[in-house]
Amino acid sequence: MIFSTLLAYLLGGLPFGYWFVRLTSGRDIRTMGSGNIGATNVQRSMGTKAGVVVLLLDILKGFLAVWIAALWTHGNTTALALAVGAVMLGHCYPIFLRFKGGKAVACFVGAFLYLALLALLATTAVFVVVVALCRYVSLGSILGAFIFPFALWVINRPPLNILYASIFAAALVIYRHKGNIARLRAGKENRFGSK
Repeated sequence: MIFSTLLAYLLGGLPFGYWFVRLTSGRDIRTMGSGNIGATNVQRSMGTKAGVVVLLLDILKGFLAVWIAALWTHGNTTALALAVGAVMLGHCYPIFLRFKGGKAVACFVGAFLYLALLALLATTAVFVVVVALCRYVSLGSILGAFIFPFALWVINRPPLNILYASIFAAALVIYRHKGNIARLRAGKENRFGSK
């Protein structure tokens, strides 16, 4: 369990957004756009294809972290819950970038893609509707994270430690969007598709 949790943190800390932009353009994504290493800022700064690549890689590391924990511990739900938290903390506070990372939305998606596909699909529908209506990816992410534990409970009736992991994950995503929340309230948040 300790091994799978540590590995999940290290997987989460792989800064694909930073590495991809550095390798393809020689630039530092942290000096571009919002300064975030995640897929939304990569898309805004480097184009849609780059954003999609980073998004898929970040989803993959969330999925792998939980999948490996499941294999290593024979599906121990405490280990799975710890892997969810660890991979997201790794993305937010990566050892490879001096603990300054992203917002872990894609890692969230990857982790629960393995654990709770139907609840994730229901929440993704909320995200898509919000972004389609107002074009704020941050608002869609915040509302999706907030709703997810409720959707997970209603649809999956998971073990309590998985439910607690979803609440922690949702709270972390919302906390990491505190700057976006301030900009939304001030009417200064970037809309999807804008530079």
